[in-house]
Amino acid sequence: MDAATTTNDRHAGARMRAATAVACLVSLVACRSSATGGGGRASSGPLELGPGDSGQAIHCAKVLTLDAGDTIHAPATILVKNGKLAWIGPRRAAPAGYEECSADGLWASPGMVELHSHIHSGGFGDTNDMVLPVNGELRAMTALRPGNPLVRRAVAGGVTTLYGIPGSGTSMSGFGVIYKSKVEGGFEDVVLHEVGGLKVAQSYNPERNAGDLGRTRAGLAWILEDAADRAKALRAADAVDLANEDLAKVMERELPVLIHCAGSDGFAAAARMWQVKYGTRCVLSHGCFDAHATAPWIVATGAPINAGPRTVDYMTTRDGAITGTAAKYLAAGAKDLSLNTDSPVLPQEELFLQGAMSARYGADDYQMLRGCTIAPARVFGLDHRLGSLEAGKDADIVLSTGSPLDPRSRVERVYIDGALQYDRARDGQWF
Repeated sequence: MDAATTTNDRHAGARMRAATAVACLVSLVACRSSATGGGGRASSGPLELGPGDSGQAIHCAKVLTLDAGDTIHAPATILVKNGKLAWIGPRRAAPAGYEECSADGLWASPGMVELHSHIHSGGFGDTNDMVLPVNGELRAMTALRPGNPLVRRAVAGGVTTLYGIPGSGTSMSGFGVIYKSKVEGGFEDVVLHEVGGLKVAQSYNPERNAGDLGRTRAGLAWILEDAADRAKALRAADAVDLANEDLAKVMERELPVLIHCAGSDGFAAAARMWQVKYGTRCVLSHGCFDAHATAPWIVATGAPINAGPRTVDYMTTRDGAITGTAAKYLAAGAKDLSLNTDSPVLPQEELFLQGAMSARYGADDYQMLRGCTIAPARVFGLDHRLGSLEAGKDADIVLSTGSPLDPRSRVERVYIDGALQYDRARDGQWF
């Protein structure tokens, strides 16, 4: 990874460069309002507060639920009980005992979910152990620093859940940690899954001058298949091997695997190995450069795509055209397409900008919002808790001055598990 600048000037410049995306993004207001004024969605439990319960009523201008029906309520009320979403629907009075939270003029949307992030240590201290090419026994969770400055910027940008992973210096760099971007609290307060999934790098970065087989693309593939086959054999034999215990879970679909694969060669190779041959819960990450040329075949295999941090291809086209890669994947029929920043390659707080720029270059704007919220949650098996505003899920709520992908919008408040983590009026602008 290359270091990324995260200054205020850089962020302001990025917003200006994306300003032309506004026209297509305003369709969120009109085109997706499948329920504006209908009944709300309530949890199975009672809304009334009992002894020891807490509740909040957030009254806002609009709610983008990102649920299966793409329901939108305007104006709207969100009821939060004990850190969970209890009711989402048209404006209503709060039940007795609920704290009233006025958000007049603001839009509510789910907290964003990032599947390819390296900011959990607050820098590059987490990234690579370069001694061996395969490091299935390593864990990123030991490098997690909850509430570090980069995490604080992330939450101020509306990113509430991250998959913190090792770097791509080796063919199999270890297992990532899934955590929330809470600004206070310790490890136990923020972590959802200590071992959230495997990180694999299948092109470019791990082709190193270390003298092992990983120096070549064919050798890299052999190293990965050898490790995968050994883990499957150990599970089949019911053998105890702590170094391969979690890799065996990947092979049995108990854990997902995120695969760094950039160009068309690595992209196809990753799908062929992890989806077609092994049938794992794989997610192909990056898909930059000319990888979009393989989109029809990749989609046909059923492998989900996590696109970014580059949102366009202008180097491999013969006519000099700028190609929006997300648009290419959607045109090929990609389902649950998600986006990434590879932070801090791009600033974590600019995940929204990945969606805005992808929409600017031809992708459906609402699908790009889904690509920052419910889609990554679904492919990583987190959608029962995250990614949409639905009763029973975690109360991870972002309040913005407009569409969450509109570069002119500003995040005003962010709640995680119902607790206010960022309030621009109280805290000032964090980036």
